Amino acid sequence: MKEIGDILWELRKEKGLGQKELAALLNLSVGTISNYEKGVHAPDLDMLGKIADFYHVTTDYLLGRTGYRCSPEILKKYITTEYTISNFINTVLSLDAGSRTAVIKYADYLKFLHSQKTEANEPSLKKQ
Repeated sequence: MKEIGDILWELRKEKGLGQKELAALLNLSVGTISNYEKGVHAPDLDMLGKIADFYHVTTDYLLGRTGYRCSPEILKKYITTEYTISNFINTVLSLDAGSRTAVIKYADYLKFLHSQKTEANEPSLKKQ
């Protein structure tokens, strides 16, 4: 399990930010950012939420409890006029194991068809 300091360091590096820049954005001192990343101190609950919002990840991800980085707002996104991503996940989870496997296989099949359609619509590169 990754430590929160390591996760915070990785996220900051991914954004291409220095500690000074991040400190200014979060209204913290550079020393506080450094202490978080070194594991000397951990953010309080309020700051943990602000950091999660800043990086668009879950607090569980920051705490190393999950590898799932997607922000909670994504789960509220409508994928059809009636279904959010969260609704879809809950529907799939309510199925028996065989039905869940069938849903995944069908989704993979649709993904394959989509990729074939996309490839067919792309202009081919001819040798000159």
